[in-house]
Amino acid sequence: MDTQQPGNDDAFGASAARDLAEVNAVELISTVSVHLLSAAALRCGLSDDAEDAKDLDEARTIINALAALVTAAAPDLGDVHARALRDGLRSVQLAFREASDFPDPRGEGPGEKYTGAVS
Repeated sequence: MDTQQPGNDDAFGASAARDLAEVNAVELISTVSVHLLSAAALRCGLSDDAEDAKDLDEARTIINALAALVTAAAPDLGDVHARALRDGLRSVQLAFREASDFPDPRGEGPGEKYTGAVS
């Protein structure tokens, strides 16, 4: 019997929990961060159908969450992983500023309360 069929939620949930238990923390945090980075980039209008996906209110929320996660997790991620995530975060912060008709004052943009001013 396949326990991952949509109608078998209890078995699917148990299977998903086992799968998550096998993923180490650095990989899990990195994966979540990459998903947030991708979502923020789309909301900043950095896609083929930019105008359809652009939503700066949503982008602000996602970037704030991403900045908090990356900042809090950086000491545990190690330099290589943390640097890559900080670079991606900085890129979407700059993309947000560029996409804004009325950019936030320096140091007050999304995520800057966690990362400091981005320029």
